[in-house]
Order: sequence, then structure tokens, then C-alpha cells
Amino acid sequence: MKIKELRDGMRKVSLVAKVLEISEPREVVSRFSGETFRVADAIIGDETGTIKLSLWNEQIERVNVNDTIKIENGYVRSFRGERQLNVGRYGKLTVL
Repeated sequence: MKIKELRDGMRKVSLVAKVLEISEPREVVSRFSGETFRVADAIIGDETGTIKLSLWNEQIERVNVNDTIKIENGYVRSFRGERQLNVGRYGKLTVL
């Protein structure tokens, strides 16, 4: 699948893309459990476009700028009016 094909609400997304940039991690507190998590936003791209990818906790250390990554079973949603790709609990992120 290519980035330009991604639409809000899509599930079972699998693609390969290059990491173009990664933001500084920030801490967020879960509204449900009160737990604190770390999240960073990565911009990933392929020849068809770019999209924001949310990296959580240990994923942040595993991924570096210029890495090629594979996302399996991800999903797309809009957050604050911007399309984002998420790995989620059931997805998988692999550095190739």
C-alpha cells in the first residue's frame, strides 16, 4: 500500500516507508488509567507522499531518521484535522 492511498478510518494498513523526521518525545497521561506514556511524532514518506506516524514508548528508541520501516496492521485516523498513521496495540513496526 502507498501513502497517497491512505484514508481516514482505514484499518489493516501495511506499508513500507522512510522516516524523514522525528519530533522530541513528550509525555501524555492516559484519560482512562492515569498512566504516563511517551509519544513522538514521526513524518514518514514514500514516493507518493508523507504522513505523520505516532511512536509510543519503546518504539521511539527503535526508530531513527533515514530508517526504512515496515508497518503491519496499522490504522489511519484524523487527529486535530490531520491524517495520522498509528501502529496500535495489534499492529507491528519493524525497522528494515
